[in-house]
Amino acid sequence: MPGRVKLRGPLLLIAPSLIFLTALFAWPLVAGLSQANGADIRRMLDDAYFWPAARNTALLIVVLIPLQFALAIAMALLLRARPRFAGVYFYIWVIPLAISDLAAGLVWLAVFTDRGYLNSALSQLHIEGYAWLSYQHPVTMFLAVVVAELWRSTSLVFVIVVAGMQSIPRDYDEAAAVFGANYWQRLRKVILPQLRPSLQVALILRTILALETFAVAQALTGRNMPLLVGETYQWYAVLQNPNVATAIALVILAVSLLAAFGYLRALRS
Repeated sequence: MPGRVKLRGPLLLIAPSLIFLTALFAWPLVAGLSQANGADIRRMLDDAYFWPAARNTALLIVVLIPLQFALAIAMALLLRARPRFAGVYFYIWVIPLAISDLAAGLVWLAVFTDRGYLNSALSQLHIEGYAWLSYQHPVTMFLAVVVAELWRSTSLVFVIVVAGMQSIPRDYDEAAAVFGANYWQRLRKVILPQLRPSLQVALILRTILALETFAVAQALTGRNMPLLVGETYQWYAVLQNPNVATAIALVILAVSLLAAFGYLRALRS
């Protein structure tokens, strides 16, 4: 009986959260599964844009996530060294967090468009401009989206990594240095292992958010570079077919859950 009383208290405390999450997640999931039938899934798979959208989304994640984490960890390590004006660097690097996806896309559109800042700078150097965002140049179009997303969303990973580094005692690092470990050995054996929980959270968040990339790519490329979330929007708002849109959304959900499970397994202690 005392054990049941002890268990009842925590359950009562988390009950509102469980009810809220059930209403927010479980019910829409059940409704989505019942809405998308086999014919809708076949129509999704037969659509000419679905597989390019899936390929582009996967490629964006494979390229973007490692770059973001390498850059965010390097920036956090620089702050950990406590250089002059470290606080100024921090606030400059987190500015993109305050900018919406669409606004960021429009900013980089002004850079990469045919008469944008990049081609204007090239003309000053007597170099002919380039159609960076043309459908005829899919590589540079993809790189433009990567650069824009790298600038826009690396700050989120950076903030999480900085928060994780705050909890790492400097005594461990100093002790490793006393025993002869160089900087890279201390980074690999001392700092990064203790960052595992923060990196786990950041990986899950960034992968899910990368799967949902839409506004930046839409502003830069329109439908010339289709992405999964963009196709969801196209089917729902433009083609007026919510069933196929739901089928694509379920694909995104399934990939997100698999990615989260994989990260939790790979980075567990």
